[in-house]
Amino acid sequence: MDISEILSTKFTEFDIGTPLSKVAGAFENQELDAVVVTDGDEYRGVVSRRQLASSSNQPSAKVGSQAQHVPTVERTEDVREVARLMIGSDAKTLPVLDEERIFGVVTADAILEAVRPFLDAVTVEDAYSPKLVSTTPEATIGKALNVLRESGIAHLPVIDGDDLVGMVSLYDVIEFTTRGGSKSQGGSSGSFGGRGRSGGSHGGFGAREGDSDRMLDLPVRNLMSDAVVTVRRSAPLDEVVETMFEHEVSSLVVTADQTGDPVGIITKTDVIEALTWERDDRNAVQVFGLDLLEGMDYDDVSALIESVTSKYGEMSVIKASIELQEHKEQSRGVPLVLARIRLVTDRGYFTADGEGYGATHALRLAANAVERQLLKGKTYGQSKKQSDAESQEHLYGWWLSG
Repeated sequence: MDISEILSTKFTEFDIGTPLSKVAGAFENQELDAVVVTDGDEYRGVVSRRQLASSSNQPSAKVGSQAQHVPTVERTEDVREVARLMIGSDAKTLPVLDEERIFGVVTADAILEAVRPFLDAVTVEDAYSPKLVSTTPEATIGKALNVLRESGIAHLPVIDGDDLVGMVSLYDVIEFTTRGGSKSQGGSSGSFGGRGRSGGSHGGFGAREGDSDRMLDLPVRNLMSDAVVTVRRSAPLDEVVETMFEHEVSSLVVTADQTGDPVGIITKTDVIEALTWERDDRNAVQVFGLDLLEGMDYDDVSALIESVTSKYGEMSVIKASIELQEHKEQSRGVPLVLARIRLVTDRGYFTADGEGYGATHALRLAANAVERQLLKGKTYGQSKKQSDAESQEHLYGWWLSG
């Protein structure tokens, strides 16, 4: 199945010279995840809701300075390949190009809607994050914001004792501190950036420093949404997607079937990632853009990943995803390349970028960055279990026949 029937030719576009304050206003549209940045007719990148919410740029700054290079795809690209690119680049919206010009966009929501009927063979238990990062009603909003940013997440359940009492998101906090402190109606926004109900976020635009500081000292209970959407650990993923769309949220708190206690969280990212699992070889190293490497082949890349992960004790690599993206900028005829490494291990997630002239140089810089993370023990969440062989066959039978 390709993306020709699910891509959208309607997208929000800004020239590189547009002030970020104007771009921020576009995200008042809760359906909008990212905007396209262009220079005349030339595509330059995207700026996402989450990226803008996490930044602290002045409103007079230009959007071109924040344009993010994400993978671009063709109209006939396979859905599963697009899912892989989304996971590898941590992007929820990918541009669709036609002869180097922007033609449209494909979103994670469009993919999830298309594949929902085929997700009944995989359960929440196969895909969710069993580590539940949370906060308490009495914690300060500032502390919650630190947890959100340090953990690389956008949604934070609020737990009082043993009870799940609320949810707060990165967008709730930004909205609260930049709009004068009125209580959000927020929802739980997923790792890709959210469709929460708290309104658009403005990355710190317009906040007076003193007022913002005082609001960050308020307790989380002043901000949290009382409505928390949950799902049973044994529920199939098609039910997860249906619930997310119904409640317009991007994450669900996972509860134990028998006790109802919160045991983890599942996001749209997790469901998209389930589409990228390898049926036959779950430990395979996936390389996107292998043809860009000079003097290295697939075996060399696999050996590099093994050498990086073998230095730091017992670690089982579930999946390694490497993406190489070439930019137009060159130095002495050598193109600038972005290399992104994403490791899913039994000790958690590790992800890092490297940018250099030549793919081999960029890849080694990214590998060095991953090594530093391993040394510090810095992870981006717990690893996921993989579904059993029968479920994999059901899920991938569709991919192979589509």
